[in-house]
Amino acid sequence: MPGQEPLDNPIWNTLSTEHASLALGDGRARRYPAEIGPLSGIPDQSPENYARLRELAGKHPVGLFSIEPYRIPSGWQRMRGGELVQMIRTSAPAHLAGTNGRPAFRQLTAGDAPAMVALAELTEPGPFRLRTHELGNFYGIFHSDTLVAMSGKRMHLPGLVELSGVCTHPDARGRGYAAHLMSVVIDEIESEGKTPFLHAFADNPAIRLYERLGFRIRQRFELAIIKPDA
Repeated sequence: MPGQEPLDNPIWNTLSTEHASLALGDGRARRYPAEIGPLSGIPDQSPENYARLRELAGKHPVGLFSIEPYRIPSGWQRMRGGELVQMIRTSAPAHLAGTNGRPAFRQLTAGDAPAMVALAELTEPGPFRLRTHELGNFYGIFHSDTLVAMSGKRMHLPGLVELSGVCTHPDARGRGYAAHLMSVVIDEIESEGKTPFLHAFADNPAIRLYERLGFRIRQRFELAIIKPDA
């Protein structure tokens, strides 16, 4: 979309730059492999771009973010939608209550992928698949052998990294785990001289936590999860 900032079309610009090596597609449409997730991008909503996206989708759903009204042509099923906010970190709070004395955590590995998918399916932080962890470092907190909280990185643009996969098991909430793990990821992103950003549903109560961590709303998007008609 000519003249826009990279974050105004984040999936397309990620798959055209920092994650180009993971992208399937070409200059009309790009997507992550289905084993990583459904996120997909098009440079604009032309019928030709949707036609190419349909080829890439095959039998799998794809997920789009748009700041413009959707012009999805016939031949697609719209499976889910909703309003998203995009937040970018603009300040570093001097102190965040509840983040002292961090609980034990560790970096997650490919061997943790089934547990990561199970936690994401339970808590629904966003689409998460067995290869999503390949997008960037993820960190987790365990109770015994059970993963109860995690946070990590997803989209990467020049100078920008998305914080994603933030979730906590219902039995482990209220202990500050999300804030702890988000702080770990934020510190890692900023130590590389980059700026953290994130996406959340507009009605997500966790937005208050994100604001306490220094994030502010930058843009609003419409989410569309769509799938080609059989």
